[in-house]
Amino acid sequence: MEILVSLTVGALVAIGIWMMLDRGLLRVVLGVVVLGNGVNLAVFSAGRLDGHAAAFVTEAGAPALAANPLPQALVLTAIVIGFALFVFALAVLKRSWELHGKVETDLVTAVAEEPAPDLPPQGDKA
Repeated sequence: MEILVSLTVGALVAIGIWMMLDRGLLRVVLGVVVLGNGVNLAVFSAGRLDGHAAAFVTEAGAPALAANPLPQALVLTAIVIGFALFVFALAVLKRSWELHGKVETDLVTAVAEEPAPDLPPQGDKA
């Protein structure tokens, strides 16, 4: 089971990185989401999938078939934060499309490198 999960993590991370290298910002955003899901699965699998060892042990010993709750809590938090990041990135992507009509990384770089507009002269008060 761990080998299958490890291969899935590797595939998700590879696909995410491959998508992030594209010029289209929509694929970059989707690549971040896929990469995040791969990392979440990697953290989740670190908590042992079989449930034979618990993260806590009492005086009576470890509970039977208890799973490690820490990776589950971390992954749940990461899912919520990742969803918020995805929605924010889509909003920025939509605004970029409305302003420029294109959503490519070269256009974003060109807009970011434009000089800032000059401030009006100090003596000129409107």
